[in-house]
Amino acid sequence: MRLYLVDGSFELFRCYYGAPQAQRSDGQQVGAARALFHTLTSLLRDPTLTHVAIAFDSMTSLAAREDDDTAKIQAQFDIALSVCRALGMTLWPMSSHIQADDALATAAHRFAEDEQLEQIVICSSDNDFAQCVRGDKVVVLNRIKRHTLNEVGVAEKFGVIPERIPEYLALVGDKSDGIPGLPGFGPKAAAAVIRRYGRMESIPVAEEPWDEVQIRGQERLQQVFRERRQEAILYRNLSIKRVDVPLPESLDQLQWQGAIRGQVDAVTQQLEDDSLSLRTLRYRD
Repeated sequence: MRLYLVDGSFELFRCYYGAPQAQRSDGQQVGAARALFHTLTSLLRDPTLTHVAIAFDSMTSLAAREDDDTAKIQAQFDIALSVCRALGMTLWPMSSHIQADDALATAAHRFAEDEQLEQIVICSSDNDFAQCVRGDKVVVLNRIKRHTLNEVGVAEKFGVIPERIPEYLALVGDKSDGIPGLPGFGPKAAAAVIRRYGRMESIPVAEEPWDEVQIRGQERLQQVFRERRQEAILYRNLSIKRVDVPLPESLDQLQWQGAIRGQVDAVTQQLEDDSLSLRTLRYRD
């Protein structure tokens, strides 16, 4: 049994920017929603997938942005949710104060000890999900690069254990989440400091050289850290995934039982693309 946890917001944006734009006969944009149907049916073809859930951020956070792309994505948001429901996926549309990432992290944390599950696969390209990895039980799948990251892979890629990913990202930065990092800290320097001291609060702020840490420009980096330590702690805290989001579903309720025929028919009519129904693997009725 494998549980797949999908970052729906990322998938929708990826579909918008990666697929050709398309309109219905009434002018409604549907290119991203059609592409989402394609990519999710491709995921559901994985023979190892037995359970699945997909989470979306609230579109309220985009309302203040007034660019053409944002408007076109917002216009397809409700159809995208209908696509997920039609395909029989458990859907978690988040409110404005809870992020989809936190819902996925909560689910991974909650079900990690369940012996029924062979593996939990978080489908996202965000680096901060590396903190959720546990051995080979909880892994992160980058569907673009077709690369899976387990705990050994996290150490090889970032130079730190999963638990210390928030500290690492606080120093080097994480553009996808608006974390600027501290000036001068590259991946090697950040990893060396975090491996030596662990938590941000344990990194010395005294002027004496950091012991057992050999990094280029160490004196300058120590000064930067002394001056901007509170910023680093803030960035670390912002990078930590919540694992307490109230998700009502049990593991059994996340089991994928197939698409819902009537809803698939309705969605294909909404998207004005009857060929989509031919991609559906299995119906539950």
